Amino acid sequence: MHPLEQQQQATYPLLDIMPVAVLLLDAQGNISHANELTQSFLGTSLRRLCGRHLSDFIQPSSEIERMMNRALLGETVSEDGFCGRHHPMPYSLHFSARPDADGVVIVMIPEANRVEVEEHARRHEMAEAVARIALEMAHEVKNPLASLRGAAQLLHEQSDGEAREITQHIMNEVGRIQQRIDLFLQVGPHANVDKTRVNIHALIDEVCAAAPEPVVVRRVYDPSLPLLLLHHERFRQAIENLWQNALEAGSQHITWETRVAPLVALRGYQGVVLEICIRSDGKEIPEQLKHRLFDPYVSGKSRGSGLGLAIVQRVLQEHGGRVSVTSTRGNTCFTLHVPMHKEA
Repeated sequence: MHPLEQQQQATYPLLDIMPVAVLLLDAQGNISHANELTQSFLGTSLRRLCGRHLSDFIQPSSEIERMMNRALLGETVSEDGFCGRHHPMPYSLHFSARPDADGVVIVMIPEANRVEVEEHARRHEMAEAVARIALEMAHEVKNPLASLRGAAQLLHEQSDGEAREITQHIMNEVGRIQQRIDLFLQVGPHANVDKTRVNIHALIDEVCAAAPEPVVVRRVYDPSLPLLLLHHERFRQAIENLWQNALEAGSQHITWETRVAPLVALRGYQGVVLEICIRSDGKEIPEQLKHRLFDPYVSGKSRGSGLGLAIVQRVLQEHGGRVSVTSTRGNTCFTLHVPMHKEA
């Protein structure tokens, strides 16, 4: 490693482990430090970046100057539409004054990541709205249904002939409605989310133990992972829903992968993140469904409740994580990101 790079890493150690691209500029717009992710985005080393003006690597230069001037006056400003001069990847840049010197701090976010963050925020708002509806339903519907079932049961015991058949039909229909409500309530918040240390690999293996013929299951596990702090039954339900989703898509090959994701950041959590992927070769998810797949009652299958993936999303939110999906022909991947809380 070049001596300049060693000195910079010793000066700004926290920047180099941040999961976002960060640049430090002096008051003239010259780069004084760039963490490793920034170097990767710009395709060059810290030694070649230091002392050069940001506009040598990012354009348009006129917008950089304008944003610099506003940040030096104390504003925190953001703008998209920037791109690399040597790599055409688009970025949004976030400028703020440096607290340690006369200059500017810049956070670079690739446009694809920004869109993903906005999509997760939209889905989180949708999930919270559905959760409030679920709580309302629990109070307004379940109690009257229980009373109706009790009354029908009483009439059933006191009736015979055609009246007995009618009361039996009422009880069956009430039971069917109750089941649908119970399923919907699983999308809502759960008060009992007590967590224990769980072996995630053992949990996945339990779910996949009875893989039907001719499905082939492959496991690519990181054996160094510690036990995770999870609500066992709720997280198992999320794993089961993803497994069932892959089977119902007609998959012949399903792969589970676990790894540490050092470049992933979760809202409200500062620490190491676990990535769990389930890849399958089943039917591709239709394009028009990809952005609504985790909304309640959205499904690409002719049969099913349309709540399975909404429940997966809710479980991940309960654990401070998130779920995303990519799907092309013959390759669908659901990715879970979960905090790896340290032992107390």
